Amino acid sequence: MFTRRLMLAALPGLSLCTLARPAAAHSYALGDIEIGHPWSRAAPANITGAGFMTLRNTGTTPDRLVGGSADIARAVEIHTHIHEGGVMRMRPVEGIEIAPGAEVQLAPGGYHLMLIGLKQALRKDDRVPVTLVFERAGRITVELAVAAAGASPGRSGGGHQH
Repeated sequence: MFTRRLMLAALPGLSLCTLARPAAAHSYALGDIEIGHPWSRAAPANITGAGFMTLRNTGTTPDRLVGGSADIARAVEIHTHIHEGGVMRMRPVEGIEIAPGAEVQLAPGGYHLMLIGLKQALRKDDRVPVTLVFERAGRITVELAVAAAGASPGRSGGGHQH
């Protein structure tokens, strides 16, 4: 690791702070954005899956999650839940603002990634790569840790059990 950092530091105009890097076990960082514990639920192929995680802006400038992609899905969209006529519905959003010093949860019942048209099943204990796109920070590929179907953060088999 030290040798890689030394080699990268020797590249003109390149700062280690601007590189995508793992921040901790199953957490990631890209510039001022930290991505914590990305996860999903087990799901069969040919349906829509979901991705959850924590986004934290450690910088002084706002950023936005504006999109994503994954080889395992036909499309990746950012969605939220809204109450409409007494019914909870999912709706796409153009992006998620992450204010300086703020943390945003992508969790069941709130903001989340929709993995539309799964090309393969998401199986418990798999790791599934998804690329996130931020307006300022750029792109980073993270791995969604697949938990049991119906799992939620804090429950056995949920998003933080790695």
